[in-house]
Amino acid sequence: MRKYLASTVAASALALMLGLAPASAEEKLDPNAKQGGAITITYKDDVATLDPAIGYDWQNWSMIKSLFDGLMDYEPGTTKLRPELAESYEISPDGTTFTFKLRKGVKFHNGREMTADDVKYSLDRVTNPKTQSPGAGFFASIKGYEDVAAGKATGLAGVTVVDPSTVKIELSRPDATFLHVMAINFSHVVPKEEVEKYGADFGKHPVGTGAYKLAEWTLGQRLVFERNPDYWHKGLPYLDKITFEIGQEPIVALLRLQKGEVDVPGDGIPPAKFQEVMADPAQKARVVEGGQLQTGYVTMNTTMAPFDNVKVRQAVNMAINKERVVKIINNRAVPANQPLPPSMPGYDKSFAGYKYDVAKAKALLAEAGHPDGFETQLFVMNTDPNPRIAQAIQQDLAAIGIKASIQSLAQANVIAAGGDKAGAPMIWSGGMAWIADFPDPSNFYGPILGCGGAVAGGWNWAWYCNKDLDAKAAKADSIVDPAKADERYKLWGEIYSKVMEDAPWAPVFNEQRFTMRSPRMGGDDKLYVDPVHIPINYDYVYVNDVQ
Repeated sequence: MRKYLASTVAASALALMLGLAPASAEEKLDPNAKQGGAITITYKDDVATLDPAIGYDWQNWSMIKSLFDGLMDYEPGTTKLRPELAESYEISPDGTTFTFKLRKGVKFHNGREMTADDVKYSLDRVTNPKTQSPGAGFFASIKGYEDVAAGKATGLAGVTVVDPSTVKIELSRPDATFLHVMAINFSHVVPKEEVEKYGADFGKHPVGTGAYKLAEWTLGQRLVFERNPDYWHKGLPYLDKITFEIGQEPIVALLRLQKGEVDVPGDGIPPAKFQEVMADPAQKARVVEGGQLQTGYVTMNTTMAPFDNVKVRQAVNMAINKERVVKIINNRAVPANQPLPPSMPGYDKSFAGYKYDVAKAKALLAEAGHPDGFETQLFVMNTDPNPRIAQAIQQDLAAIGIKASIQSLAQANVIAAGGDKAGAPMIWSGGMAWIADFPDPSNFYGPILGCGGAVAGGWNWAWYCNKDLDAKAAKADSIVDPAKADERYKLWGEIYSKVMEDAPWAPVFNEQRFTMRSPRMGGDDKLYVDPVHIPINYDYVYVNDVQ
């Protein structure tokens, strides 16, 4: 679901001093919520790990968020940042030093109080190569990261414990994404003594400061979370217990939901049953739909003829009937016209994109010197519905003379072909499409459209590199002040507009998330399709039948 990211390099410094008022521990309590009760959630597959430094998939993402906390988090159901374990923070005048004041009295599940030493230990641990964290690259802007990554140091020189409730983090460059990095799971705080006690098995014996603590994990059968009675955010969580039942086929889970035996089918609505569910008013009433920070797209290798011609790439954009593709997946998406999804801050609502226009696409191909079209290859992951989507795209391309043979391969082989400059002329990204690690427009540029990602083994499968845009991206990410967010988003809008002019991609759709909940489940719909706590924000949901 997710990929690693090294932040875009920022070049200039800004004058800034910002302090946030402490976040109220009572600000988001639901007046309709009742304390207590238990729910059951099903999953087909077991969870790999609950170690925040290691876990990196859609299934364990929100579980980890309920067991651990970071310095920052988001308002429930939104992409709005707020302090979490940090009570407040300040940013230095040059935008490179962040000083966090920690909440006092926060306890780990083992009863020990959390301190600034734990924050430093956790950041040192996640960046230590021995941890093998897939998220280590997120911390590249912290001073000393290169030495830790190279094994020359065991701790980040830029992270300093000022006192037990204060930690200072110095960056090598201004980075507007840094507060988002402090909110992702990799930044969550862990107790050193528990990590050392369990070693590589810490992911099976997680100890954090979160709303829930792990009470049971029977591999292949169930996980049980119980309410943390010492949770610092008073009044949360609402539930006393969550049971995750493992080994449940999605269709069986749906039947059990209909019988009242399950509260949320964790794997979502089975595609084969989607139309049936949506056609039944009683079932449809329990469906929750929400936007996702995701874009599915076709890449074109800009270094490989004939896709080194911008007119050819623009023609491909005009040739794809996105509405038809969306119908293939039962309308569980909306057509896309730019790299950013609609729910991402910085999305340009006024941007029109390329309209579906077969005649104009043919004319552009002729202008590019291909009046009779050409032959090429379209790589695709070999799991449904991706081959069917690729076939629809193949038919659209054939209508303008492009004969694309489909290479349907295992995910790893498609990724390898994309990371090889001479590997794949075109790739349909489905099954590997980009889902944002955090809600910031930069996350859709650096790894998959920037020059830094256009390397062997990288994720920029279009091999698109525009150094002027890289410089503009660096300028955008040097605007650290949240008060200047509109200015920053405007720059990002200009960047993506130019990307679309160069057309290294043909954006096809933005997937919508659909889930279901039992009639007894309460809480805002946004919590069940939370853009950050994927798939569910467990801390804020509740049941209505508590006695």
